[in-house]
Parts: sequence; C-alpha cells; structure tokens
Amino acid sequence: MNPQSIDQWFPVEEQRKYVSQLQGRVGITRRRAEYFVKLWVYLLVKQRQELGQRLKQPLTELELPDGFVPCTHREAQEVFYGEDDRGSDRSAGMMIDKLVALGLIEKDFDGNTTCIRIRSVLTNSQDSTPAKAAIKLFPDDFNPRTDAILVASFLARNYNWMNKKATALPHRIVRILRGWAEQYPTGMRVLRRSDTQDAVGFYILYPVATESEANFFLPPRNSLHLSATWDDDPFQIAQKGDRNCTSIFVRSWQIDLPYKQLINVCEFLKDAQNTLVKMQADFPNLCDMYSLVIHPTDEQLVTALGFHQTNQNPQLSLNWMYLPLDKYLSLNIDQAVSDLKFD
Repeated sequence: MNPQSIDQWFPVEEQRKYVSQLQGRVGITRRRAEYFVKLWVYLLVKQRQELGQRLKQPLTELELPDGFVPCTHREAQEVFYGEDDRGSDRSAGMMIDKLVALGLIEKDFDGNTTCIRIRSVLTNSQDSTPAKAAIKLFPDDFNPRTDAILVASFLARNYNWMNKKATALPHRIVRILRGWAEQYPTGMRVLRRSDTQDAVGFYILYPVATESEANFFLPPRNSLHLSATWDDDPFQIAQKGDRNCTSIFVRSWQIDLPYKQLINVCEFLKDAQNTLVKMQADFPNLCDMYSLVIHPTDEQLVTALGFHQTNQNPQLSLNWMYLPLDKYLSLNIDQAVSDLKFD
C-alpha cells in the first residue's frame, strides 16, 4: 500500500463526507479529521492487501480494519503530510497521540512496533455530543474529593509519551494530588465544564521551600515526580507565611486535548495570574517561576509567555524553564499567545 495513493483508493469527495461527520465534535478540528480519515483508509487497504484480499478501487465506504495494524511514524508521516516539508516523523507521532487522546484510535507499542486500531466512531451519526464551541468552561478551585480521578486520567495521558509502561500511573497521581491539596490548596485550580462540572484542565503552583531550590539547577529528570516511579518528592513545600520562599514551581499546567483551544488557554493563563497574586499574600517575597516542559507540544506556549531555558537533561528532551514572576504578572495574555495554533 503506497500512502501516496490514498486519494485513488478513497476519493477526496468521499473523504469529505466522513470529515463532515467528525467536525464539530469536541476537540476535532478539520485537519485532525482529515488526517484520521486518511489513516483509516491506509490501514484498511494495507491490512486487506497483506491478507491477500481483493478490494475494488475506488472504495465507496470505509470498513473497520480487524484489530491492530502495524504503522510506523514514517508511514504516518507520509499518510498525513505526503511530500509537504512541514511534516516530520516526530510531528506525525504527536498527531497520532492527539488522535488517541480524542478517542479516534488506539495505539499499542510492544517495544519494537507501533500498531494502531481504528475505533468505531461514526456508527451513530446522530451523536448528541455538544459541539466544542457550545461547551463553556470556567476556572474553579481543585476539589480533591471529586476532581482527582479525572485530572489524574488526562495527566497520565500527557506523561505516557515518556513512559511506555505506566499502567499504575493514574492511581499514583491521584494520591499525590490529594496529598498536595492537604498542604496548600490555594495553588491548585481546575478548568471545569459548566454542564457536567467535570474538570478538563488543571494546574498547580507550588511554593518551594528554600532547602529545595537547588533542584532548579540540577538535571530536570531528577525532579520529575508525577510521572516518575519513586515515592520521595525532591521538592518540599514552603509553609504559609515563609518570607524566605522566593520560588514557584509550576508542577503541572494542562488542559485535556479536546478542550485545548486558544480561548480556554487564555482563560486558564489569566486565572494563574490571579492565583499568583493571592499567593503573594502568603509568600510576600515570591519572585521566581520555574517550569518543566513535559510534552513537546507545550514548548511553543511557554516560549510565547517568555520562559527561558536554564538547564537541560542530556538523556531526555526535558528543560528547566525560568521566568521572573513580575514579568508573568504584567503579561497581556491575549496578546502573548495570539499567534499560537492549537490544531
């Protein structure tokens, strides 16, 4: 199966019919829908040909491939981008992860081969899922009793690109989040759906005790905690009222992929500004902000906000990022991130 022949196997006008069914669902942009349909065609034809089954060309409708079908990132790159220079194997892998997060496909990696299964998402054309534009989100306090499970689930998906074997990770994250909420809940906020009250975004601004500040100048890999397998937290939290506390660690800042549109990103970043102002009342000498870019897709966001790289991990694409607190508080968020694309 030649990825370049997808349009011959399933004409563009037929692809558009499937794309139109997908558009409007939460988080599915036109581009993601187009890539998904092309991937579906490719995996279907590839599997049938490998099984020696004859297919009449062109296809008039798509059937689901049977189970998982091997597909390398290079194959996905050719399916998604063809001869377009803007697409790389890495960007194709990131797009696959987006399609997984949106529930369009499932991915399995055994250490050698990536396999993909198309999920049956178009069987009910009358799906009543509200369009993303109709779902209103609002910032709110993190509730450890009701939010921890949902938040841990989408955080785990964000970390799984680094950890291939992370089946126990969500449960561990739940325990850590609830522990942090007992220590200093002011810095923990969620982005909540107005219809279901479900948390679909989360951040924690963690005031760091003086004795832990040296970690910001050590390899960042040693400071991972939510995505790690060890129990000892390398960062101690500062006690409320500690005038020696000068550093904030953004230990997490995530919006679940289906809801990661510019309007929601801006709303949540502005909420973080308001939260930091509240925290200054508890820690009057706060002046430094540090963050770790866990997922490659967040690099553009932190750069747009003005963060600068200070220390890199030689074994992993993981960087310490720094920004003076006063600069973040003075930012015009809408202007700073206006050029970013979340597709």
